[in-house]
Amino acid sequence: MSGRQSAEERKTQIVAEVLRLADEIGPDRLSTTDVARAVGLSQPAIFRHFPTKGALWLAVAEHIANRLQGSWAEAEAAGPKARLRALIGAQLSAISETPALPSILFSRELQVDNQALRDVFRRLLGAFQGRLVAAIRDMQAAGDLRSDVSAEDVAILLTALVQGVAIRWTLGARGFLLVPEGLRLFEVQLALLTAQEDVSDEEST
Repeated sequence: MSGRQSAEERKTQIVAEVLRLADEIGPDRLSTTDVARAVGLSQPAIFRHFPTKGALWLAVAEHIANRLQGSWAEAEAAGPKARLRALIGAQLSAISETPALPSILFSRELQVDNQALRDVFRRLLGAFQGRLVAAIRDMQAAGDLRSDVSAEDVAILLTALVQGVAIRWTLGARGFLLVPEGLRLFEVQLALLTAQEDVSDEEST
């Protein structure tokens, strides 16, 4: 049955196994031998689909990127506040459904060994923050968000919120539901950013 799979189907299966194994044993311990065993292929067969281990990791990164970009596109249909929440929710959902992601982001493979992999995730982060900035500016223009804090700084705060709750989730053996907890903290952060702007100058006059 497995021999009837197309090359693309086989590649998709291999990428899925890499993500599963990266979560199970860690990205830095993962070998192509582990992947071959999980998929039921020989190691040379893996290299027929992906000529190097680096190319395999790059395919994993592109799979994650395509999924995130699809989620972001769905979020764009909403109004500014709903769009901002949907973007944060999309990131949290991606991590919840791909629990190896935090480990991959902090792996030696990404940080040291694989420049192409690092570049994919750097571009993804930049694109995500760009979408956040656009939604934040729309909210500021509508008077729904205080305007005395730069949209870029708010985007950094929200990105750090996602990263922080994801790390806490990972270190805490996933002992809480990531998406509801992350969105709860997002609402807390948003409440602080919609508080009345500083009126100390008015009070001093």
